[in-house]
Amino acid sequence: MSQHPLHGGDPSVLRRLNSAATLRALRDGGEATLSELAGRVALSRPTTEGVLGELIRRGLAAENAPRPGAGVGRPARRYRFRAEAGHALGIDVDAHWVRLLVADLTGEVVGGYSAALDDQAPPGERIAAVRAAVGTCLGAVRIDRRSLWAVAAGTPGVVAPDGTVASCSVVPGWKGVRLAHELSRSFPCPVLVENDANLAALAERWRGAARAADDVVCVYAALHTGAGTLIGGRLHRGCWGAAGEVGALPELGLCDTAAMLAGEPSLDRAARVLDAAAGGDAEARALVNALAARMARGVAAMALALDPEMIVIGGPLVRSGGTLAAELCRRVRPLCPSPVRIEGSQLGDEAVGLGAVRLALDRIDEDLFRLDRGATRT
Repeated sequence: MSQHPLHGGDPSVLRRLNSAATLRALRDGGEATLSELAGRVALSRPTTEGVLGELIRRGLAAENAPRPGAGVGRPARRYRFRAEAGHALGIDVDAHWVRLLVADLTGEVVGGYSAALDDQAPPGERIAAVRAAVGTCLGAVRIDRRSLWAVAAGTPGVVAPDGTVASCSVVPGWKGVRLAHELSRSFPCPVLVENDANLAALAERWRGAARAADDVVCVYAALHTGAGTLIGGRLHRGCWGAAGEVGALPELGLCDTAAMLAGEPSLDRAARVLDAAAGGDAEARALVNALAARMARGVAAMALALDPEMIVIGGPLVRSGGTLAAELCRRVRPLCPSPVRIEGSQLGDEAVGLGAVRLALDRIDEDLFRLDRGATRT
């Protein structure tokens, strides 16, 4: 909470209120004339014009060329939100890969990059590889690091509120790594770190199957299976960042997910089994059915505890043919007394990266629309 209470009669507060309202209307509502924008925010034309001048000075708005037309007289000036004024970077780092997405201030993805990682690399080498991938990605899209306004990274394991990996059984040596601190050395902006399943949940509500849902469980099936939860449209992390880690209980059937399919902890081999099952191979299909029966207990436990509106099944083990998601849907529904919707994710490999972009954009919005102090960017 701000240490400086807001008072309606304070001119500086009113200016910030007007600026925030105008900026949001321009960003969310698209290009507009001065009159149209004044109508959206219920301000006078002179006040709106003054606010626009300040937003243009800050680089957040721009005047567009007038639209050609057959009308008589000078066309009305039109204004737009400058989505290119800054960017958000989303990073998905796992044992086997790093994937990056760069988006402008409206969330439009303008570039991406992925690179394989040595799954046995020590933390220092892994972080160095992430930094190299960032450099390659930004170079490809010709975006300077100074244009990044926030960065968010997703990783397996429990992530403490300060961005330290509190526990992780997937990435060797990852436990105890101060990932937010290490990554922040490479960027002139806030750096956030979050559990990968949590970010997948954010992505599903933003761009995926859960766009119309507020209470969501996102099951993220990978080497192990975790879950990200949205309650009332907000990410639920728990006190220490461990919400959704029900896979820590072996009896719930969510640990060693890939090994149950492949006989070893290998996503590549597990994906081949899923592809074979989708192609009609009876032995592979039996393995998928057995895994789904095992996982159904854990997924149902999450549903029974939270009574969500929707369950989304995603993660690396869902991108190959959809056989696991379909079988899980069939087995979980009878275990849930409520009419919960269960769907497979369509976001594929981009789910965690998109969720990271969304988290970074939310952080940017906090700065753009905060009222307790002046603008942080000029």
